[in-house]
Amino acid sequence: MLLISDTYVTNTTILPALGHPSNQQAAAEAEKLLFSSLSKIESFWLKGDGPFLLGRNQPSIADLSLVCELMQLEVLDEKDRDRLLGPYKKVQQWIKHTRNATSPHFDNVHNILMKVKEKLKNKPLMEANHGGARDIEKRLRSRI
Repeated sequence: MLLISDTYVTNTTILPALGHPSNQQAAAEAEKLLFSSLSKIESFWLKGDGPFLLGRNQPSIADLSLVCELMQLEVLDEKDRDRLLGPYKKVQQWIKHTRNATSPHFDNVHNILMKVKEKLKNKPLMEANHGGARDIEKRLRSRI
């Protein structure tokens, strides 16, 4: 799963927002792998009685590592994120359980991600009328 979310998010959201060309083939391949991985997480890793991977009652390092990978999807627009995660109710619930079990540290660790999400949400891609891609890039970097 490592780098699948990153590849997808980078090529569908981050690079276009910064005015750089994206690799649509890499994004498509990452999306395919993401759906396959989410399906395996849902059907195998989350099939136990507990709320965490392998049915455990408390999060393990595996839960923390995997949830951090999937949290990168937060920077996507809501429609795209829902399209990717929507079919996987157990995965969504597991993310919530992991967040709650590790609070407030979870939110502290993902604070920068949420800042990027807000910046992308509040700024249309390629703000050509307000300084263009270089200006967006400077503003994103200065506030992160």
